[in-house]
Amino acid sequence: MDSRLVQNKQMAVKKEDLFEKCLHFNKARELMELGLYPYFRVIESAQDPVVCSNGKKMIMVGSNNYLGLTNDPRVKEAAIKAIEKYGTGCAGSRFLNGTLEIHVELEEKLARFMRKEAAMVFSTGFQVNLGVISALIGKNDIVIIDKLDHASIIDGCRLSYGEIKKFRHNDMDDLERVLKNCNGKGKLIVVDGVFSMEGDIVDLPGVLELARQYKARLMVDDAHGIGVLGETGRGTCEHFGIEKDIDLVMGTYSKSLASIGGFIAGDEEVVHFIKHFARSLIFSASPPPASVAAVSAALDIIDEEPERIQRLSQITTKMLRAFKELGFEVGPSQTPIIPIIVKEDTIAFRMAMMLQDEGVFANVAVSPAVPNGKALIRTSYMATHTDEHLETVLKAFKKVGHSLGLI
Repeated sequence: MDSRLVQNKQMAVKKEDLFEKCLHFNKARELMELGLYPYFRVIESAQDPVVCSNGKKMIMVGSNNYLGLTNDPRVKEAAIKAIEKYGTGCAGSRFLNGTLEIHVELEEKLARFMRKEAAMVFSTGFQVNLGVISALIGKNDIVIIDKLDHASIIDGCRLSYGEIKKFRHNDMDDLERVLKNCNGKGKLIVVDGVFSMEGDIVDLPGVLELARQYKARLMVDDAHGIGVLGETGRGTCEHFGIEKDIDLVMGTYSKSLASIGGFIAGDEEVVHFIKHFARSLIFSASPPPASVAAVSAALDIIDEEPERIQRLSQITTKMLRAFKELGFEVGPSQTPIIPIIVKEDTIAFRMAMMLQDEGVFANVAVSPAVPNGKALIRTSYMATHTDEHLETVLKAFKKVGHSLGLI
C-alpha cells in the first residue's frame, strides 16, 4: 500500500478520537513545571482576610467575600440549625419535591430586600442567567448584551433561540446603534451592574433611557453590586436611585451573601413565568438548607450593620488611590474589584507567584476572561480587612511591581 495512503488513514483515525485535543493541551502543564500556575490553589481555612494555603498564611485579596460574612458566627449558626432541622439536601428539584418552607421564606425576604414584587432562588448564580435568559428569549426575540458581560450571560444567550447582539463596553452610542436595528421584535438588554474583572459600574441610567426609548426590557446582573453599592447595599440600581425602573435584577449568594446560589427578582407575573420555563431551575437539584439559611442570616446582618458597606467603601477609595500613586494601571474601577493591568499573560503569572511569596493571595485573569493583551491581577477587598492588612498588600505590590518593571 502507498505509504502516503497509510499516513492519511492514520491521520484520519487520530482526527476521529475526541480526546486527541486533550493530549495536545500543554499550556497549563508548562506553567506548572515553571512554578507559574496560579489556578486551583488549595486553601486550608475559611475565606477570611488572612487564609492558610500550603501551610502558609497569606492576606487574601482574591475573594468575593466583600462584607466578610462567610465565616461570621451568626451565619454559620443559621446554617447549622437548618441542617439539624432539614438535613443536608433536598433530594430533588424545586419544581417537584425540593421546595422547603425556608426557600419560600427566603424568596419573600429577597423580594423585600430588592424592593420587587417577587423573587425566585436557584442553585447557583450561573444557573440564574442560563435559566432566565433562555426562558424569556424566544426565536423571534433579541437579547442585547455588553461585550464584557459575564460568561453566564453569554451562555444563557446561546441556550436561547433568539438573536444575540453585542454592543461596545459601556458605550451608549453603540447600544443605540444596535437598538435602532431591532424594530418589531421583543428585546431584552442584559448588563452587569459591576463588571467582575474590571470593577467598573455600568452606565445604568444611560441604558435605562435607551431601553425605554426603544421599548426594550432591562435585566441587571448585580452579582458584584449587591452588598457593595447603594446606601443600604441594594446594589447598582439603588446606587443610581432607579430601583423601581429596572425590570429584572439577578443576584448571587457567593459574594456578599456568604453562601452559594442565586436569585432573580422582578414583577410577579414575570417571575411566575420563569418558574415554569427555566430549565436550569426545573431540572436542577434544589439549593440545600444550609445555603438558604446562611443567605437569610446574611441579609439580616446587612440590614443591621450598614457600617460594613461604609467600611468597604473606605477601603475601595484607599486602595484605588494607593495603587494609582504607586504608578499601577487600574483601569476605570470604582468598586472593591481593583485590577492591576499588566497586559502580558506571562507577567501576570509571574506576578501572582511573586505576590504569593510575599504573603499575598491575588488572582490572575487572562483571555478569555479579559480581552487579549489585557492580562491583569485581580484584587478584591473585604470590609473586614484591617489597615495593617492593606498596608502589607501595598508593600508587596510595590516590591513586586518594581521587580517586574511595572512601576
